[in-house]
Amino acid sequence: MSPLLLFIIILCYFSILMIISQIASRHAHDSTFFDGDRASPWFLVAFGMIGSGISAVSLVSIPGNVGNNNLYYFQFILGTIVGYLFIAFILTPIYYRLRLVSIYTYLNIRFGNVTYKTGSLFFLVSQSFGAALRLLLSIKILQYAFFDALHIPYFVTIIVVLVLIWLYTNKSGIKTIVWTDALQSLFLITVIIISILTIKNSLGLSFTGMAKTITHHQYARVFDWDFHSGSNFFKQFISGLLITVALVGLDQSMMQKTLTVKNARDAKKNVLTFSFFIAFAQTMFLGLGILIYLYAERHGINLVIQNGKFVNTDDLYPLLTLNYFGKIGAIAFLIGVIASTFASIDSCIAALTTAFSYDFVDIENRPPETRKKLKNRVLFGVNIVMFLIVMSFWNSKGAIINTIFKIAGYTYGPILGLYLTGLFTNIKFKEKWVPFACVSAAFITWLLNGFFIRFLNFDFGFMNIFVNALLTILFLFMIRKHEKINIGNKLQNPANN
Repeated sequence: MSPLLLFIIILCYFSILMIISQIASRHAHDSTFFDGDRASPWFLVAFGMIGSGISAVSLVSIPGNVGNNNLYYFQFILGTIVGYLFIAFILTPIYYRLRLVSIYTYLNIRFGNVTYKTGSLFFLVSQSFGAALRLLLSIKILQYAFFDALHIPYFVTIIVVLVLIWLYTNKSGIKTIVWTDALQSLFLITVIIISILTIKNSLGLSFTGMAKTITHHQYARVFDWDFHSGSNFFKQFISGLLITVALVGLDQSMMQKTLTVKNARDAKKNVLTFSFFIAFAQTMFLGLGILIYLYAERHGINLVIQNGKFVNTDDLYPLLTLNYFGKIGAIAFLIGVIASTFASIDSCIAALTTAFSYDFVDIENRPPETRKKLKNRVLFGVNIVMFLIVMSFWNSKGAIINTIFKIAGYTYGPILGLYLTGLFTNIKFKEKWVPFACVSAAFITWLLNGFFIRFLNFDFGFMNIFVNALLTILFLFMIRKHEKINIGNKLQNPANN
């Protein structure tokens, strides 16, 4: 692709985002960046969340991972459906009843300030690494595909992407993101359809023939019943459920969009509709995964294998689109990467800014004339942190989606444990011990997983979030307050009101 064409595509794409930003930021208030004035159409939010939920990581990692893990990820998708039901009918009504902006304020209402800060801090750490790793993969793809040929250093690409996101989101934040993400989700789905059609036509298959080819391929194994395997059905299903609750229902970046919908009823419809959209899109990715490996087989493309596993599976889909799918395929892929990058990273940056501003800076109680300046400082700091993390992980290899879920298992596990304890028990804690309990649970989970792998040949896989949450709940009960409760009285738990 010529540098001129590349520049025109990026310029046109960014111009569209800036136009949407200018329209959305009209009549913006001090709180618009954080709550979108609570006036977003629920269906638009649901569709736009596809881009945030998929990201460039899913765009290349889910199809690429099929070569080593067959279609076992579908077991995870089944678990996510149950997770979304929990979010829609349990968490969303609570958030609306309490009129939360930062969802971690629930922990303050239920337990107290120390627990509140602990939960929010775990989110900040997890989201910073998760968002940075998503950005890392996107930048690597853009470098490999386009910018290395122009001799543009990767750190310049990182800075440019962060600056572009800042330009269209800094004024009205989440209100702009709701609209831009809907457009970017449309681009992302279009890219997947173009790739599937390109491979179908290249292999001379009809739609019926393509479906049969996918279902009869050697990688088309959906269920893994080996209990020792990290991709065992029960591990994947339960992990899908818990990771969805944690990474969507207890994640500020995902729920912040839902909370811009005007009422709880529409918010439930938003979550349920989004669950259908995301499950369908991820299933398409799995089908695409079989097709790209089939394409590589039919065209004699040699793939590197070590110890019986494909190496650098994240590179396969970009390799094919840029070198074998023609100019239309390359342009579509570029737009898809840009769309998935912006759609996932912009909401993460807004969420990190919101969580830190509300949970640690107490921005809502600051004088109105200082709020904008304070928000901009926090936003700038978030971008600096993102840049530093991406730089430090630049030489990492392997399927990044696995790395993200592993990190999430250790960082979101304590958050999940705190919320489950708050929602389904009436206990109170000796709050000074809460940070120690949460950190200990994450550390012991890491030790246990290493022990089981080494001595028992048993991998927790994504189930480490379950072990982590369970240990957190156990430790929280160990530090609970022993209070005398009169018969007929119960503690005020927002989940029961």
